[in-house]
Amino acid sequence: MSDQIKIPKVYAPLFDQSHGKRYIIITGGRGSGKSFAASTYLCDDIWRNPNKRVLYTRYTMIAAEMSIIPEFTEKIELLQALPAFDIKTKDITCTATGSDILFRGIKTSSGNQTAKLKSIQGVTTFVIDEAEEMTDEASFDKIDLSIRTTAGKNTVILILNPTTKEHWIYRRWFENNLSYIEIDGQQIPVSTHPDVVHIHTTYLNNIKHLDQSFLSQVERIKKENPEKYRNLILGGWLEKAEGVIFPNWQEGDFDESLPYCYGLDFGYSPDPTALVRVAVDEKRKRIYLDECIYALELSTEQIIQQAKQHLKRPLDLIVCDTNEKRTVAAMARARLNVAKTKKYAGSVQDGIRKMQDYTIVVTPDSHNIKRELNNYVWNDKKASIPVDDYNHAIDASRYAYSRLSVRASGVRVR
Repeated sequence: MSDQIKIPKVYAPLFDQSHGKRYIIITGGRGSGKSFAASTYLCDDIWRNPNKRVLYTRYTMIAAEMSIIPEFTEKIELLQALPAFDIKTKDITCTATGSDILFRGIKTSSGNQTAKLKSIQGVTTFVIDEAEEMTDEASFDKIDLSIRTTAGKNTVILILNPTTKEHWIYRRWFENNLSYIEIDGQQIPVSTHPDVVHIHTTYLNNIKHLDQSFLSQVERIKKENPEKYRNLILGGWLEKAEGVIFPNWQEGDFDESLPYCYGLDFGYSPDPTALVRVAVDEKRKRIYLDECIYALELSTEQIIQQAKQHLKRPLDLIVCDTNEKRTVAAMARARLNVAKTKKYAGSVQDGIRKMQDYTIVVTPDSHNIKRELNNYVWNDKKASIPVDDYNHAIDASRYAYSRLSVRASGVRVR
């Protein structure tokens, strides 16, 4: 490798993969040099080795030629290997070896591209940059399981800034396979999963390449907000996202003595269909949530069948999203007791504001509801505009809550 490139020793398992593991997870905070090390390795790898095909993805990737391609071109120049490469708008090919890197987004304006990506032939290395943005484990599995070429070693590299412990990456490779390292007085979890090589790095590994103004910002965050410093700068996992909309929730049993109904939010892919049973205790100011359905790519018939299986009583009310009129009509023809939720300008904000007055009690097996509650945050808190993510079960819950909250007006819900 060129003398112009200095890679911290912590990245040695990335460049020397004699460990033989399929998964390499690279975590760390801001300024840690994760992307620099990974892109340098990928360029060096296809330059030196034939029969390599890298599928480099981000969950959302817009105009690779304007953002990612220049970053990789810079690494090729540092390797002093520019004449050996053919650089295009979405691909980089090493003409000396025939190996290449394909840059693709998983979610585009035309929808989820998982099916197209898993059909690409000959991929030896699958990379997800900013992997924390990929919240759908099923989409990852579809591509992961397609990486099985016999042309060379198969490697899957995930590069991320850790978010909350509800993320599937944490639950899959960290939760039951943990040890801790101390960084700047903080205990940071690292994965000991047998299928994984985990590389964790921080700005302290890369401090020689960082501007003083950045380091001053780091010191300010460290002093003013230790939890933010631990997550954003040192790359520690959070119990819940910063500034969640519903911080007041707890795990507990559903109160079966209360009137209830169901909320249904329609999705397909990448958004799930969510059915939630909801009860409201006005005296104790509690909302009870029980996850019934949380699944991708359900047909109308599957929604009907699964809803019938989860209803406590055949005529239990299901309050539905208004976006799928045909599905609601089909459910009604199937003798399900369905009603459309009332939507109006500001209805989301009104529902959120009212629900914030309650303690939310979530049943132990409602894993996706808990994940959403730990990650549903404001996009603009002053304007009461939430981020349109981690909200499918929460939206379903809000539909049911809105109906239950007007029960005193004569609406029959049970």
